[in-house]
Amino acid sequence: MKVLLLNGSPNEHGCTYTALNECAKALGECGVETEIVHACGKSVHGCTGCGACRRTGRCVFTDDALNETLEKLAGCDGFLFGTPVYYASPNGAFLAFLDRLFYAGAPLMRGKPGAAVASARRAGTTASLDALNKYFTINCMPVVSSRYWNMVHGNTPDEVQQDLEGLCVMRTLGRNMAWLLQCIEAGRAAGIAFPEAEPPVRTNFIR
Repeated sequence: MKVLLLNGSPNEHGCTYTALNECAKALGECGVETEIVHACGKSVHGCTGCGACRRTGRCVFTDDALNETLEKLAGCDGFLFGTPVYYASPNGAFLAFLDRLFYAGAPLMRGKPGAAVASARRAGTTASLDALNKYFTINCMPVVSSRYWNMVHGNTPDEVQQDLEGLCVMRTLGRNMAWLLQCIEAGRAAGIAFPEAEPPVRTNFIR
């Protein structure tokens, strides 16, 4: 089993990475392989709505980490998304990344557990978690919980290491993700398949 952790911070080894790494260590102790991807290390394009990815499974923009990340989705069983809070919401570049990731790769993540993590100096974390969790809930992905909101506090990685409650939440989140993956694997072995989707029906508010 493998979990992909997306670091939505432009700082590769900052506060968000510190939180994700704590989750990764707990997952590793449960026998789950992990990989942390620095999603926003380069400038990230916003989605143009061109629809090309629906036909090809790849984004037309090739100079950031999106297409490389898409290639990893099929080989992963669960996902953890981490974001810093800069202005009371997730990092804007990371939201642009996730818009494109889900437009192009949603079928490869459907039915697989997901969880979100937010890092902040003080506040804006719950609003950020709410925004990230919507990516899971509209793509038939079980949402993994912890013992409190999935957040850490601190202005530097060293300060995050002092957030003992936040780090405990991260470790619990990792263990809960591993447990759910094991439950899904056991169910699959017992012949319990993910529900077959109905054909999509698209409407708007005038018809």
